[in-house]
This record gives sequence, C-alpha cells and structure tokens, in this order.
Amino acid sequence: MHLLFPSDPFNKKSVDETYAIEYEALCSAGLRCSLFSTLDFDQGIFSPWPHLTADAKVLYRGWMLTPEEYGRLHKAISTSGGVPVTSPHQYRLCHYLPEWYPLLHDCTPETIFASRDADFEYIVAKHVWPAYFVKDYVKSLTTKRGSVASSADDVSEIVSLIEQFRGEVEGGVCIRKYEDLRPNTEERYFVLNGRAYGRGHNVPELVHEIARRIMSPFFSADVAMRTDGTPRLIELGDGQVSSLKSWPVEAFVSLIANSDE
Repeated sequence: MHLLFPSDPFNKKSVDETYAIEYEALCSAGLRCSLFSTLDFDQGIFSPWPHLTADAKVLYRGWMLTPEEYGRLHKAISTSGGVPVTSPHQYRLCHYLPEWYPLLHDCTPETIFASRDADFEYIVAKHVWPAYFVKDYVKSLTTKRGSVASSADDVSEIVSLIEQFRGEVEGGVCIRKYEDLRPNTEERYFVLNGRAYGRGHNVPELVHEIARRIMSPFFSADVAMRTDGTPRLIELGDGQVSSLKSWPVEAFVSLIANSDE
C-alpha cells in the first residue's frame, strides 16, 4: 500500500500539518508515503514526491474532494503509474448519501432528497415527522445552530446557513427523519477490503452487515445507539477523506499496515 497525502501549501516536501501525526506514524511503520501539492493539482500539475512506484496500490488520505475532483485525482495517479485503490464510482457511492441510501435504507433514518430550490413547505407537509435533520449530500451544519429542524422555515434556514458557511450546497438537500439517539454513543468504524474495524475490539453486527452490502474497498461508517437500543447508521463516507475522530493513530496504522494480510 502506498499512501498519498497533501503537502504543506508552502513546502511541497512537508506534509500538510493537519495530517502530520498520521503521516509520520505511517512512515515510521514502514509504509510508503508520498506528498503532492493540491495547489499544483488545481492547476493541472500532479507531481508526487517521492514518485509513485510502478503498479503501487495508492490510497489517498487528505481533504474531502467532490466526485469530479476525485475522478481527476484517480486519472492522475493512474497516469503516473500507480493503481488507485478506490474507483471514482466507489468514491461517489460512499461520499454521497443518495448513492448509498438505497442499499442501507433499513439501517439508517428515513430520508427525502430534494434540490436546493425545492418547495420545503410541500415536502414537510407530506412527511409529518417529530423533527427533521437537514444536511447536503455530504455534510451537516456544524455551527451552534445545528441541523435539526421543526418546520419548513427551519429547513430553509439550515440550507441557507450551509450555503453561507460552506460556500455551496453540495449535490442537493437531504431531509432525514429525526431519531432520538443516546448521547455520546456515536462511533466511527472503518471497513477495509470487506473487513470491519473499530478503535476497540467490539464491532457491532450492523457494521459487519454494512460491510457486506457496500462494494467499496475503504470506507467509514458512523453508528450511534437509538434510545430504544437499536444501532443506527448515521453516516457513510469514503475512507480516504474520513478523519480518525477518536481513533488512536496507532490503531489506524495497524489497520493499514495489515491490509494485505
């Protein structure tokens, strides 16, 4: 496995500081790691350092990309002689909620998909739920306001705030049925080559089931416990752009280092 990280914007031979601990730990474990300038990449230049070795299986670890941006990165890696672990189709499958939802609808809250300019009054009137959780295809609102709505006006407000703070509504709008969750029960799991991993020893059966249904080599699954004791999938994400959250870096390095076993 060959890891590809974004470099520091001002020093192409140093890793972006956000990924420094992970990068150094992976290098220390003997894994091959390269850096590339995202600023150069935006200008159509892809020159990883050290160079990718022929037929290296390349796993990106870095900032979130749109499916179109990932498609360009996939092509650049391939042109450089590397073999991307994740295809553009697999990236989109895990990155956009409407892509994975049909495969996991019974594991996650009921969801309606709408365009940015949809009639939210009409949508909410047709789905009278206790409350609504609002996000775009990728992320929810992370400001103090939060993402929970109780009316169509609230939905519109949250969508406008997503646009304001993130610059755009990516893909479209997801309006999810609000479910009561037990506080502090959300955990991130990673699935690599069909095998589910947790930061501890216990991985819920729900995560193993998700691993069986999602045909992608590396993704994350965030699972929380509902107040009635039912585990629920909160979010799926491509593993290449998923943060470690509460994972010890040593556990993540072990996951990657043993991926070929």
